[in-house]
Amino acid sequence: MVLKKALYKQCKVFINIRLQTIQTTIADIQNSLLSETKSSAGDKHETGRAMLQLEREKAGQQLAEIQKVKQILAKIDVEKTTPKIGLGSVVYTSNVNYFIAVSAGALEVDGTVFYAISAATPIARLLLSQSEGATLTFGERSFKILKIL
Repeated sequence: MVLKKALYKQCKVFINIRLQTIQTTIADIQNSLLSETKSSAGDKHETGRAMLQLEREKAGQQLAEIQKVKQILAKIDVEKTTPKIGLGSVVYTSNVNYFIAVSAGALEVDGTVFYAISAATPIARLLLSQSEGATLTFGERSFKILKIL
């Protein structure tokens, strides 16, 4: 389970960095809104404030989304292994290795690359509930599930 813990930790770091970036963006927008003074600009001032409000809303949506992702990651039990692929599974295939968790891209542990993917992605939906030895086709490529942790 050392491998699964290492992948989980990398996903957690990835999410925390994104969370911190979004929080910084929100704070910057808030500061811009507060420092925006109504001078002789008039309409220009109102347009600037409206744009900042839109940016704040967008950042707020990103914050809500990353918090959902963080909750999904928190549900993963790195000590648990199952014969069928599910949330938290490490999947070795004849093509690519996956960690079914959250979308965090390519992660490397001991020289082996794993792709951290959300259970909602098309490839993960294909993998879910499959067992070792299954041969699957995704797009034009076929691959075999070699091992599940």
